Amino acid sequence: MKAVILQPMYLPWIGYFGLIDLADIFVFYDDVQFVERSWQRRNRIKMPNGKWIWLSVPVIKKFGQKINEVKVNNGVEWSKRHWHSIVHAYRKAPYFKEYETLFRHVYSVSWDYLVDLDIFLIKEISKILGIDTRFVLSSELNVSGGKTDRLINILTEIGADEYISGPAAREYIEPIKFKKSGIKLYWFEFNHPVYPQLYGEFIPYLSVIDLLFNVGPKAIDYIREGAEDSLVLDERTI
Repeated sequence: MKAVILQPMYLPWIGYFGLIDLADIFVFYDDVQFVERSWQRRNRIKMPNGKWIWLSVPVIKKFGQKINEVKVNNGVEWSKRHWHSIVHAYRKAPYFKEYETLFRHVYSVSWDYLVDLDIFLIKEISKILGIDTRFVLSSELNVSGGKTDRLINILTEIGADEYISGPAAREYIEPIKFKKSGIKLYWFEFNHPVYPQLYGEFIPYLSVIDLLFNVGPKAIDYIREGAEDSLVLDERTI
């Protein structure tokens, strides 16, 4: 059984959903340290001038807090601003009307915790894409350990024997520990596809909503195209 363990992110890029689609179980790594300047609270969309902008969720800062402890700073009028930016960016996109109701609802809700906003969006977008992967929270598994040990403890707890990791984790993951645990390690090498996109030269690595509003029901086809042959087995784990 294949599993992915990854922090919840705000309106993630399309490769994030490629990982979800490849996994049998996707674990939201919600009880690790929050990083302010990270994808956990921001992402990018493309504007009619052909350039991208950040959509950043303001948060109440506390030193050392975990992702699931981060509160949204609703003293800042961010949700209306994000929604207006999305409407301005995508109202002329072919499939904006198709998904407008969902996103209008998201930005009409007062979210207390960033993690709830992030996970709600990821689950709803997964449904739109037709992905039926099972989701769990690491905070509900009650496992301990540091870095590689904790990943392995989570995988053991959920019964996974294959783990898919993003390439950024190469810096700290210890493959030998996976081998000792009988868990195969795969690296995810996503080949970003080019899809029809409004407003000039194609910009990759935007939020998934850029793909969704531009190609609608074909979004999952582009994600699977990018994920094709994306799994590279780490032979040190076999």
